[in-house]
Amino acid sequence: MTTTEAQSPITLRCAFCSTQNRVDFARAADRPKCGECSKPMRLDRPVKVAQDDFDATVLKASVPVLVDFYADWCGPCKMVAPLVDELAHKHMGKVLVTKVDTDRAPEVAAKYDIRSIPTLIIFRDGVEVERSMGFEPERVRAFVEEAA
Repeated sequence: MTTTEAQSPITLRCAFCSTQNRVDFARAADRPKCGECSKPMRLDRPVKVAQDDFDATVLKASVPVLVDFYADWCGPCKMVAPLVDELAHKHMGKVLVTKVDTDRAPEVAAKYDIRSIPTLIIFRDGVEVERSMGFEPERVRAFVEEAA
């Protein structure tokens, strides 16, 4: 393992008990567990991020992060969901794939000027580097490949 791989910590909220966990993302395939409840932290699928943990999980991540801004009622968002799932699985340990429900995180949506959903943004070192609005699967695949 290289020095870069050894230093890829991310902060994730456990989906089961809501405890914040520090996870070595380079070891995502080892299926890390929550330090509080010992349930698995599944990194081969998109991780839901809330308004209160967006900064810690996305902006402070030491790895590239793809954020899918969506809403449960949005038809086009449901079309993008399988692509987001595929990218999370394919790039596990290289790109953290997350989902932010814009109805539950209005301040985050406003901060990033999310005017239509789905909007997918890739962040690196807390800075937006690429954005896609609507259903643009090839464009999204290309910028995630580049980030990985």
